[in-house]
Amino acid sequence: MASKERLYITVFNEISTLIKEGEFPVGGRLPTERELAERFNVSRPTIREAIIALEAKEEVSVKAGSGVYVLGNNLMNDDFSREISAFELLEARVLLEGEAAALAARMIKPEEIKELEKALRKIELEDVKDTSSSGADRQFHAIIAHATHNRVIAKQISFLWDLQENLNHINNAHKAVCVDEDRETRISDHVAIYDAIASGDSSGARKSMREHFSDLLEAMHDVIEQEAVEAAKLKISNMRKRFSIDDLASQSG
Repeated sequence: MASKERLYITVFNEISTLIKEGEFPVGGRLPTERELAERFNVSRPTIREAIIALEAKEEVSVKAGSGVYVLGNNLMNDDFSREISAFELLEARVLLEGEAAALAARMIKPEEIKELEKALRKIELEDVKDTSSSGADRQFHAIIAHATHNRVIAKQISFLWDLQENLNHINNAHKAVCVDEDRETRISDHVAIYDAIASGDSSGARKSMREHFSDLLEAMHDVIEQEAVEAAKLKISNMRKRFSIDDLASQSG
């Protein structure tokens, strides 16, 4: 009988293979712990250990209360994952999605305009503090990407979204920005993008998309600034406690 260690390694290798083969697609959620245990005929603790190993290799991302999501080989470069910043990702989206919006304004079909409008209505209804709850924001941008009718552009934009959603340090920064960003500004940005694309205004679509990202960048700067202020306050508070007159007097007494 295989040891517990060999069992979890075996399961780790089998799940990793299924990810590479596409049975568990990138961005998708793995079956539940119970379902995996039944599939591989092992205990649930063994599945947990295999998942921990997969997460360490950045093949999956564990999201509390939601499930285990597949990252795939594209997100498994350790150096890249550690070094990329939320600002770099946002900069890449500005450059790529700005031009995608301009191209979509020329290439979009009537049925795609209808789908874009539906996604816009979802954005207007969703909770701005949790943009991942309905996926409306990603859907809106994905429709624009596909409306370029350029599969390379659509694939690259999808990859940037995968990075944003599955690299924890970037995902956390994005969530903080979504909380900080003004709801009305966020909605008006998307309305402006929709209006320009629906009217076939390439220049306006590019400008509106870039202005949207400019608002996101401002919100991100605000979040970083607030964090720096809080860190400075904590440092000063700790110094005051460390070097208080009362403490020095009690020590000398």
